[in-house]
Amino acid sequence: MEARAEAVEARVFGPWWLFLITGIAWLVLAMIVLDAEWGSVAAIAVMAGFLFIFAGVNEFITAGAVNSWRWLHLLLGVLFIIAGVFAFVRPGTTFFTLAAIIGWYLIFKGFLDIVVSLSIRHASDLWWLGLVVGIAELLIGFWAAGSPRQSLALIIIWVGASALARGIMEIVLAFRLRGFQKV
Repeated sequence: MEARAEAVEARVFGPWWLFLITGIAWLVLAMIVLDAEWGSVAAIAVMAGFLFIFAGVNEFITAGAVNSWRWLHLLLGVLFIIAGVFAFVRPGTTFFTLAAIIGWYLIFKGFLDIVVSLSIRHASDLWWLGLVVGIAELLIGFWAAGSPRQSLALIIIWVGASALARGIMEIVLAFRLRGFQKV
């Protein structure tokens, strides 16, 4: 049963090397974002624009490699490209929109992490870790949502960390798929 699931996963996701290449590209992008000096709202918006365009191209590549959910990857690719163009055309609006989205995302995520950690406190010894992370997310979220002009560093770190996480996930997926295809 497990071998069948692995074979299905290998067919759904496509060639393993494609995810290795895109994963490495995401890691390079993360290094560029986290290493650069981003001092203005316009620079952050331009960085986000490049990130959106890169994500859109990545979705188009993924759509060409997968056998299912192709329409969703194409839709995401188009939406990411539109967001990237918008970021170049309206950098100020893009920055404040990103700051608000990230702030509210962290508020909701923090609340959810607190609820989940409290609900599993009898089942897990590490429930307090989720509680601490949830409280930190709530505090950072309220700070970012309340003062978008002061959240430059938060956006840079969030974009860089997201690119880093996506790169790691795609590289891990590439090697999983390679392992499946060898069997």
